[in-house]
Amino acid sequence: MRYISATEAKQNFAAALDAAQRGPVVIRRQARDQAVLISPQEYDRLRGMAVADFEAFCDRVGAEAAVQGLTERKLAALLKTDA
Repeated sequence: MRYISATEAKQNFAAALDAAQRGPVVIRRQARDQAVLISPQEYDRLRGMAVADFEAFCDRVGAEAAVQGLTERKLAALLKTDA
């Protein structure tokens, strides 16, 4: 992972974009991380991981709800609002 200052990122943006193709580039301002520049491929990979993790979480919650006796009918009754 490469670290650059915000000033360097501003002055050499094309170089920062090129570096992001090889790995994440952390942009720092006043000794604190402010942003991370990543390639589109890395973004897609991370996004896909998040979706897969969320789907696995939903599957686990659904399975536990079924074990506890929650049915679609009971869920609908719980979610019904009096308007």
